[in-house]
Amino acid sequence: MKTSPLPPWSPEQLAALPTHALHKAARLRVHEALARCQEVYPELPAPRVWFDLKGASAGQAHLGKGGLRFNPVLLAGNRSAFFDEVIPHEMAHWLVFHLANGPRLKPHGREWQSVMRDLFGLAPKVTHQFDIQQAQSRPYAYRCDCQIHYFTKRRHSLVVKGRRYRCRECDQTLVYCTIGKP
Repeated sequence: MKTSPLPPWSPEQLAALPTHALHKAARLRVHEALARCQEVYPELPAPRVWFDLKGASAGQAHLGKGGLRFNPVLLAGNRSAFFDEVIPHEMAHWLVFHLANGPRLKPHGREWQSVMRDLFGLAPKVTHQFDIQQAQSRPYAYRCDCQIHYFTKRRHSLVVKGRRYRCRECDQTLVYCTIGKP
């Protein structure tokens, strides 16, 4: 079994790609990872690929829908890490799901960790360290005396219309942060 990472993509090459080409390149990377997985399990079907994931998650093996979902905002801001870590991470889920014949195993359990180490030559890390500020679905920051709270666009619009919110910890009225992000 191979124990080396997938062939590297140059960070300069990735940085130069426009968004539409970046998505195409990511699909190609999924197929490179699929080829590696098919060395172990030749019958492994190709996953469908979507770029519709939002929030703090970089990727998701959406096994029920038969594919992988990726966060386009985090992909654009973390291209090399996506190609080197996130895509193999999700492909490891895809392989383990099919090897186990369904979702009976722990998502980041022994089998997944083994695929990450033995097939992709990667440390089996569960979380990423990306800056998620741009990808957050709650971009409106409010302050109180003890912390910062993040609101969705809808909740923020209620504040604009006169609604007031209080912190559950310090009971102070929350105030919108108008000068930059905290």
